[in-house]
Amino acid sequence: MSHAAARLTPEDLDAFRRVQRLAYECAETIAGELKPGMTERRAAALQKTWLLDHGVDDWFHQPFAWFGDRTAFRGLVGVKQLGGFNPAFYPGFRRLEEGMPFILDCAPTLRGYTADIGYCGVLGSHPVLDRMMDDLADYRRLILDMAKQRRPLSEISQAVDALCARQGYDPRHKAYPFETLAHRVEKLEDDGKKDHLSLFNFGVRNVTELVKDRFKGASEGWSPIWNSSKRSEHPPTPGLWAVEPHLGLGPVGAKWEELLVVTEDDAFWLDDDVPHVRRWQQRGLWQTAAA
Repeated sequence: MSHAAARLTPEDLDAFRRVQRLAYECAETIAGELKPGMTERRAAALQKTWLLDHGVDDWFHQPFAWFGDRTAFRGLVGVKQLGGFNPAFYPGFRRLEEGMPFILDCAPTLRGYTADIGYCGVLGSHPVLDRMMDDLADYRRLILDMAKQRRPLSEISQAVDALCARQGYDPRHKAYPFETLAHRVEKLEDDGKKDHLSLFNFGVRNVTELVKDRFKGASEGWSPIWNSSKRSEHPPTPGLWAVEPHLGLGPVGAKWEELLVVTEDDAFWLDDDVPHVRRWQQRGLWQTAAA
């Protein structure tokens, strides 16, 4: 089984790590600028402007923002096939209020290297969201442990859903297209262009690579979409995976998203210096050695 991403060099991983840190810096910066009355569209536009100002030249997808009960994707229906984009997923005119949770999500590409991150927060305080963000530490441990054991992707996804059930949450990643817990991210060619084509806010080059992976995987017995289905009944394939467990509790949603590196015989998170891990460390919920 051959995978282009399996040939990533340490220099490649450093470049992916830099882009992921840039994406998180963007999310943290814009989160600090959120104010009551600001719309999701405005928050998404601020992220896009910030990233373009910092050299981003393409996207897996342009920035999203969800406020209030939209953080739990209430009323949104998962899209089951390529080409069916649900407008309700896109940033809308929901206005932020004090005490309202929010999620910022961006997936920038810089010189062929892509990150896909999710950042969760609240304007003010929200005890339920605090508990959910604490509980999300368990998912980072579970996913990595099972990936290291080379358990089938579908089994890991089902274990995530089972953990949601034990903790009393809805697995809201099942509202994503294809009920996706994670998807592959590939290295692109650095063609020197400052701008690239996007359709429906998704970068054509990145989506094309995902489609190529889907056809290639279908012939080789693996899938670039990681979910609980039979297509994912295979060990983790070498490369980069953007992983995003998303919890829902009534009108509140919470998630993180970051890159997992899979090799032929191991797995590790691309970076432990990410906002949610720093938060867990500050709250005494995480030790770096545990990652």
